Amino acid sequence: MKILQIILIAVTALSGCTKKAAVPAPIVKTDTSVTSKPMTTPATYLALGDSYTIGEAVPQNQSFPYQLVNSLNSFNFDVQPPDIIAVTGWTTDNLIAAISQSDFKDKQYDFVTLLIGVNDQYQFQSKDNYRTKFAQVLHTAINFAKGDASRVFVLSIPDYGVTPFAAGRENTIGPDIDAFNAINKDETAKAHVSNYIDITTISRLAATNPSLIAADGLHPSAQMYQMWVQALEPSVKARLEK
Repeated sequence: MKILQIILIAVTALSGCTKKAAVPAPIVKTDTSVTSKPMTTPATYLALGDSYTIGEAVPQNQSFPYQLVNSLNSFNFDVQPPDIIAVTGWTTDNLIAAISQSDFKDKQYDFVTLLIGVNDQYQFQSKDNYRTKFAQVLHTAINFAKGDASRVFVLSIPDYGVTPFAAGRENTIGPDIDAFNAINKDETAKAHVSNYIDITTISRLAATNPSLIAADGLHPSAQMYQMWVQALEPSVKARLEK
């Protein structure tokens, strides 16, 4: 009997030792605080110019900057409504002065458009002055665009000589517009801005298509602004996709 008791006690002791030796598997925690993709922010856009930029004679949402933003967003880009520094009748000098006093002067943008010069031509400003001031405002546009020339988009001056407002002076106005555009195109190249958009050719379609002119007989209609956007948009999309 004693021998049997000794065997039972030994078995019980060994069983206890085995249970104490078992170590539970460690719990591995997963860090869920790290996302696989960084958050993105909406793109910002500044439009610099004159009546052609604010869309004189059409609703604001039909101006080319607003049509451009709406079109870009329809392609799943996320672009904020544009900030605009532009007033009807402004020359390049007026634009430079307004920028220096603007609430936007210290901001930076993902892209900038610049269309200025028709009032320099209309007000008989010298071409030398236009060259100097256009170069100045173009470099300001580059500064607005985070110092990146590829974020700036220059539009050529439209030819209002084909509109009813010009009263048959097309042969005088057209060549002068071409001369001013030769200057802004040259300065654009000097500043290493590769995005130069020719909308002058589009504007001349109004000579045979009155629907491209607004009711005031001078400024573009919403339809013409849409054509400008179609010319401009591919370059902007390409830049935003980088």
